[in-house]
Amino acid sequence: MNNTIEAEVVVVGGGPAGIAAAIAAGRQGVKTVLIERYGFVGGMSTAAMVYPWMTFHTDSGEQVIKGIAQEIVDRLQERGGSPGHLRDTVGFVHTLTPYHPEIYQVVAADMLREAGVKLLLHSFVDEVVVKEQVIEGVYVTNKSGRSLIRAQTFVDTSGDADVAHLSGAETLQGREGDNQAQPMTMKFRMRGVDLAKVKDYMIEHPEEFYKKTPIAELPHLPLTGVSGFYSQWKKANVPINRDQVLFFTGPADDEVLINCTRVQGLDATSAEDLTEAEQEGRRQVLMMAEFLQRDVPGFERASISVVAPQIGIRESRRIVGRYLLSKEDVVAGRKFSDVIARSGYPIDIHDPSGKGVTAAFISGDGAYDIPYGCLLSRNMRNLLAAGRCISTSHEALATTRLTPSCMATGQAAGTAAALAVLTKVDPADVAIAKLQEELRKEKAAI
Repeated sequence: MNNTIEAEVVVVGGGPAGIAAAIAAGRQGVKTVLIERYGFVGGMSTAAMVYPWMTFHTDSGEQVIKGIAQEIVDRLQERGGSPGHLRDTVGFVHTLTPYHPEIYQVVAADMLREAGVKLLLHSFVDEVVVKEQVIEGVYVTNKSGRSLIRAQTFVDTSGDADVAHLSGAETLQGREGDNQAQPMTMKFRMRGVDLAKVKDYMIEHPEEFYKKTPIAELPHLPLTGVSGFYSQWKKANVPINRDQVLFFTGPADDEVLINCTRVQGLDATSAEDLTEAEQEGRRQVLMMAEFLQRDVPGFERASISVVAPQIGIRESRRIVGRYLLSKEDVVAGRKFSDVIARSGYPIDIHDPSGKGVTAAFISGDGAYDIPYGCLLSRNMRNLLAAGRCISTSHEALATTRLTPSCMATGQAAGTAAALAVLTKVDPADVAIAKLQEELRKEKAAI
């Protein structure tokens, strides 16, 4: 590798937001580099096994996230890697979208290549070069040594606002007041689960499950998610600070993804805290598996098939943008003239210190707008963000962090970054009408 790589747009972080951002920028014809620290793309969807994707729709069934995100689903369906959008049998949202993570990695890499994106895996950004509030380049360390990658515009899709932080851009962390973040979760899969037995138990004991579970429809729906087994959980007294069992089915017909471990009070941007979180998460995985095998109908012959390579992170740092999306914006279903994405996912706060989950649902037509100002760093002129680290309050982050929303903001940030290069302006000066026009051309639902 040369000591210096020249690009026009640099995207840092190859998760769902970064993939969409890089594809969008590449399709605009600008020289785009995507930097990812793992040996594969997919971010939380692969490295942390966050599954399934929730949700592309409002509660009424209107699809409000399309564009590159839907294109990825379509390509997965063609490869047998997803059944598409299915009803959420937990009942929290209208649909969820199962996917095969290994096929997703290949589909995403194919789409990046088709868009002309240069992908750098096993590469970690450890320094950002800034002059007069303009990022001139990022230093990347990898097996080839250390290289400087220069560009006109940068998109932070690191999940943790790493580029923003290293550049000196303003950031926020956790909730207002004490900076505590939503808990981390170590996801794992089990095979050998008798899902027919699980479904039968749900139909016979509806009081044991989430109040919105569509029990009456279960005989006619594929089981996609389960939230409950309240009495078993309470009786077992497992030392994990939560109040119910939550798992999702697939991709295989005897397979589930367990979302039950809860690691609280640690900082996902601290190496020492992350080290502790990873170890605590794996200890909890073994406790959860033992409980499920012993106490939950359908899990008698199940066993752990895979544990995520890294712990799942719901919340860490995020940028301070030109606009900060609030809880009130979300709950009111607020519309913005500079809309670049929409979402129908409710606020879903896993308590930073307690057992529960706080939900707040969207009024109006069931969707809210994400304005362009949330993607623009307030004090770094050529920096955009997408995914988990856009500019929101702690409460609003609890919806914008979901994968389809991250894909949508990624597409918008990548398109805007490319337009800034092509029109030779700062991202804040990109014409909103032109940005929205380009997003609609690529089938975004705005």
